[in-house]
Amino acid sequence: MSYRLGVDVGGTFTDLLLFDQSSGNFWRHKTPSTPHDSSEGILNGVGAICEKAGISPADVEFFLHGTTVATNAVLEGKGARVGLITSEGYRQVMQIARSFVPGGLAGWIVWPKPEPLAALQDTFEVAGRMDAQGNEVSPIDEAQIRSVLEGLRDSGVQALTISLINAYLNGAHEKRIGELAAEIMPDVPLSLSHEVLPEMQEYERTLTTVANASVRPVMRRYIRNLRDKLRGAGMAGSLSLLRSDGGLMSSEKSEEQPVSLLMSGPAGGVTGAIWVGRNAGIKNILTLDVGGTSTDVALIENLEARRQRDTEVGHLKVRASALDVKTVGAGGGSIAYVPELTKALRVGPQSAGAVPGPVAYQKGGTLPTVTDANVVLGYLPENLLGGTFQLDREGAKKAVQTIADALGIGLMEAARGIIDIVNENMFGALRMISVQQGYDPRDFALMGFGGAGPLHVNAVARLTGSWPAISPVSPGVLCALGDATTRMRTETARSFSQRVIDTNEEAVIAILEEMTLQTRAELLAEGINEADITSQFELDVRYEGQAFEVPLSIDPETLRRDGLKAVTDRFDAEHLRLFTFNMESPHELVNLRAVAMGPALELPAPPLADSDGDVTRAKIRDHELWADGAMVPAVIYDRSKLLNGDVIPGPAIVVEMDSTTLIEAGCVGTVDHVGNILINLA
Repeated sequence: MSYRLGVDVGGTFTDLLLFDQSSGNFWRHKTPSTPHDSSEGILNGVGAICEKAGISPADVEFFLHGTTVATNAVLEGKGARVGLITSEGYRQVMQIARSFVPGGLAGWIVWPKPEPLAALQDTFEVAGRMDAQGNEVSPIDEAQIRSVLEGLRDSGVQALTISLINAYLNGAHEKRIGELAAEIMPDVPLSLSHEVLPEMQEYERTLTTVANASVRPVMRRYIRNLRDKLRGAGMAGSLSLLRSDGGLMSSEKSEEQPVSLLMSGPAGGVTGAIWVGRNAGIKNILTLDVGGTSTDVALIENLEARRQRDTEVGHLKVRASALDVKTVGAGGGSIAYVPELTKALRVGPQSAGAVPGPVAYQKGGTLPTVTDANVVLGYLPENLLGGTFQLDREGAKKAVQTIADALGIGLMEAARGIIDIVNENMFGALRMISVQQGYDPRDFALMGFGGAGPLHVNAVARLTGSWPAISPVSPGVLCALGDATTRMRTETARSFSQRVIDTNEEAVIAILEEMTLQTRAELLAEGINEADITSQFELDVRYEGQAFEVPLSIDPETLRRDGLKAVTDRFDAEHLRLFTFNMESPHELVNLRAVAMGPALELPAPPLADSDGDVTRAKIRDHELWADGAMVPAVIYDRSKLLNGDVIPGPAIVVEMDSTTLIEAGCVGTVDHVGNILINLA
């Protein structure tokens, strides 16, 4: 039997989902995260979930992992000290950057410019030059390069980047400097720009390669430590990590190109939501992934998640494919406070995290959080994780009372105020990925997952008008489910700057097919059968004279059949949707990419038995919660006893091992054939 284990490490909990590929049975487990060393929490979970399933870790064939280690290294400024070697005249490439300043006019006055990931004192120019066609203009000087490398080694840099002008067309000079670096500083990880990002635009290529170098030592340490501990626990299966674009890559490739993992964590939830949507027959979905620290939102159209060419983490924006996920600092652990100056209630982005956590968790937290407000209002019953986790409601009341006192209002009004503000923060993020991208959120269902997503999904659906509000099966471990059900993916890129009317279609297709062979070879080397690999082309297109391009996907058959006109027609339609106008200017190709994907896992969700019409079989007890300005009667149900077709009138709470779903007054929840709760207005 072959088992797949998906593991998602969050700020508060580490989620695990194990399933048996032959029978479709699955087991889930949540264990507290161990921020000082994530592998500890992972191994605790692996032992517990294998015990539940009655197997040993040796039976796990695929270990699939979404991680925020690279993300956190960037956000916390804990990346490595990077040395940068560039061409003569380009030493300040990282300092000059782009002229874009975030925010309004005040940004020009008060914006503190972030420190470049490679400091000026660690940046050196070397002789040698390629022209814009990739031909050598002047050779490199090996004696000079040796001297620079020895200086960098002696200064104590922890990672090295080589990014030379026009290297995306011809990487021979970079390669030779890399060979010398391997000889002079063999223990320092090396990133070459023509391998990491073979595309034009010197700044983006250099920045992306420097970011890759910055997180390499951190990721190498993490992956090797995890691999060693898993092997020590008896797990001999393959270890793969989730890329930012929702595909998988091997742990060995992850050590070399961790810049592709910067949004690894949030990508798992999106791939999990696509799996749920496919099984439930829902194609257009807005996702609401609410964790302990933040909320991630994404848009899925026709069971395809929107991808973008850039990955953004904090101030850093690198050129690496990622799912279009927006993040706001609004989660279960977000701290509520009343600033002395404005006396107006604020929630987040500061979070109580896993340690000390919300007051109700009794782990030493003292500040009121969103979770505490949910406990006070009765939305979160006192026992979680199937009764193994008791909440302290009195402690939560005391904490929220400090907010009520500061505002001069009642306890319940203060708690509800905290929830309303955090819901508005989530609504703001959803507007960014829908309205601001030319989509109407009312055309989508809203799926809430993560530990706290189902608690908020009903209220946020009222704000967006997105119905039904969906609480999927196992919402708390949906990211781990996404990790476990996704497929291997690799891509390669090449710049091709030419007007479409001047372009030879056969030449474009020939380049794409050559790149396709390269990507397929990578997956074949991972042990995937030739017949199981599917390929796709991506082209970045813009109107001539524009500074920004739109990435478009097209399958090889369509491109061969309909030519570049299929691409330009699709570009015009997308440009009209995004910007509400088209231009008369000629179309211009900018970059070409070939993508190869491994086999999709055809895993059907197990169907539920049909309802007998009597939902009281799932009733745990009567309850009271706050709605419409008063405490009102409600019912708590056990999700494991719900059947296909059960109807649950609000207000009600549905509890399960890994999450809690709130159905508000004036709404009704219906259980579908695979166990999702679909909430609509009554």
